[in-house]
Amino acid sequence: MSEEEVRSLLRLSATVAAGTRDQRIRAMRAVAAASVREAAEEVILQSYLFLGFPATLTALAEWRDVVGVPPPAEEDPADAREWERRGERVCRTVYGHAYDKLRANVRRAHPAMDDWMIREGYGKVLARRGLDLGTREMCIVSILGATGWEPQLHSHLRGALYAGCRPAAVEEALEAGLEMSPNEAWRRDARALWARVRNRFADDAGGVKKN
Repeated sequence: MSEEEVRSLLRLSATVAAGTRDQRIRAMRAVAAASVREAAEEVILQSYLFLGFPATLTALAEWRDVVGVPPPAEEDPADAREWERRGERVCRTVYGHAYDKLRANVRRAHPAMDDWMIREGYGKVLARRGLDLGTREMCIVSILGATGWEPQLHSHLRGALYAGCRPAAVEEALEAGLEMSPNEAWRRDARALWARVRNRFADDAGGVKKN
């Protein structure tokens, strides 16, 4: 996938999160023209984890009108245990050394949320075929930049880096989301958060290289 195609997916994510209908339609047309329709389907589908069913169903209906074709054939559903295995693998990649702490914190909040996070969020959705994990994570960064959920943005900024994305690409994903936010204080705070995450990641990588 080219850099411009990835940028079109980032803009799509940001407009699904916080754009007007006209902005979403323009972003969808750009993606359709870039010939990354399968990836766009995945970007819209995964948005329900962060935006809920109403926003995602609305975006999917608009997308279907733009492309004028039915959705691709769905892969055979995996069983719950397979979703759990996939989810644990993907979640470990995204959270790195913080994985065990994450699971403990979510279980403390509510054990059902821990189960849903792994099986539904990471296993059933984010481990789907059709889009690589790095691009998924950058699109999530765009959504969270647009909507202003700082703890989750922190996690997925790191997740994009752990998934192998270049820092410059992650920053571009964040800026695509922040363009959709009218909150100047949030934009300032989000950029400061990214600077901390980027610097910490660089320090950790440097430590690994030295050892």
